[in-house]
Amino acid sequence: MKKIAAAGLAVLLVLFGAVPASAATGRRVIVYYQTIYDGSTYVSPLALTQNNSGVTDVVVGAIHLNDGGVVHLNDDPPDAAKFTQMWQDLGTLRSQGVHTLAFVGGAAQGSFQKLENDFDTYYPVLRKLIQDYSLSGIDLDVEEHMSNAAMNRLIDALRADFGADFLITLAPVATELSGGGGLSGMDYDQLYRDRGAQISWFNTQFYCGWGSLQDTSGYDGIIGRGVVPASKVVAGTVTNPANCSGYVDMPTLQSTVGSLVRKYPDFGGIDGWEYFNSLPGGTGAPWQWAQQIAPTVKA
Repeated sequence: MKKIAAAGLAVLLVLFGAVPASAATGRRVIVYYQTIYDGSTYVSPLALTQNNSGVTDVVVGAIHLNDGGVVHLNDDPPDAAKFTQMWQDLGTLRSQGVHTLAFVGGAAQGSFQKLENDFDTYYPVLRKLIQDYSLSGIDLDVEEHMSNAAMNRLIDALRADFGADFLITLAPVATELSGGGGLSGMDYDQLYRDRGAQISWFNTQFYCGWGSLQDTSGYDGIIGRGVVPASKVVAGTVTNPANCSGYVDMPTLQSTVGSLVRKYPDFGGIDGWEYFNSLPGGTGAPWQWAQQIAPTVKA
């Protein structure tokens, strides 16, 4: 009876767009998907599954909470006609077992200050976005000041509204998990002690001057601190030197990730910023980045 019930639940979840957190087992291969149009050309994420890339999660963004309770995906409302195909394609990925998340914040500031200072206005806007597009989770990319108390409140509300299977991730720069400073002002050690059980994992930025995946030393520093376990530390890198400093070529990345897998059997996986121009395939075949790193991640 349990097997039948579980199978029935899985069918319902696919039909209604919610993929449980257990859908992607083992280590994660994640791509960030912000450039939805390369010039006037739509960048579809479907090639990731059409080419069996091994991707587990696609994180679309950036979501901005703007004055007056207005939400934007990059520069436009999420329901703008230009995004109709994208939402359909993300739904297809979700039906194939890939988690689809949205990231909030990033380099453009303001969203988290609004959630801190006017939660009752802006949290419902974020909640509605998640509901409207049947997102598997939300990635909180805090690159502006936010207090631990405000983040705790946000995590608690998301967990209460969306349940145990909903993915709640954060995207700190690497130094914020290794005892140094960062972009948010939050105390991530304390955050993990307070809400670690409710945080699915960290998409940790080892790039733009905040860390490196040329070798394992930056990742080792986080795990050696003894606060956040390797299972919740996803190693983030840039997929093209045009995206930010800190690009690591594929052979070196494979070597580093291979070492991390051997050192930490519970290694959380890898994410790439960002999808559309990922090397080695570039804009013509960006899915190759995930396809080439996935076997090493999942070894």
